[in-house]
Amino acid sequence: MIALGGNAIKQPHEKGTFEEQMSNVLIASKQIAEIARMGYEIAITHGNGPQVGNLAIQQEQGADMVPPQPLVVLGAMTQGQIGYMMQQTLHNLLAGDGKEVATVVTQVIVSADDPDFQDPTKPVGPFYEEATAKRLAKENKWVVKQVRPTGDKTWRRVVPSPVPIGIAEAKVIRRLVESGVIVIASGGGGIPVIRNGSS
Repeated sequence: MIALGGNAIKQPHEKGTFEEQMSNVLIASKQIAEIARMGYEIAITHGNGPQVGNLAIQQEQGADMVPPQPLVVLGAMTQGQIGYMMQQTLHNLLAGDGKEVATVVTQVIVSADDPDFQDPTKPVGPFYEEATAKRLAKENKWVVKQVRPTGDKTWRRVVPSPVPIGIAEAKVIRRLVESGVIVIASGGGGIPVIRNGSS
């Protein structure tokens, strides 16, 4: 299991352009490719805080033109986005090595009673100064928290990140890994779902 934070894909000082993110993915993927060549079974997971937060801003800013999508859908979108970037890069690095790479859009089973639904803890999107964060929170009905102890921009939007109690696609992921596929899964911690079928 290899885990990459969302900030490993978009550094805090970067704007988050596609080119910046692909450059960061290449750095990580070179190391992953070396591990793959040693014959290890590999599953990769990644964060998505910067990406899902930026996508949420795009959704909110474009709400007058197209309907914004809920956070769970943005989670799926960023799993696909980051999965694509990693797949593309690993395919290129491992061309000729016979390694297959696949992304699984992953749902995690959570409890409806998880306290994070009431007191969110997962930072998403850019960092803000305190006054800006609190203004945006009021304007957009966000929850914001200070997530860095020092510096000018120490505040971010936070969203629920309930503790996973299972992975809905666990059997599929296991079969792929055991068959030699490099699997990218549970991006952003997975899309939280409750056993009754709601998300």
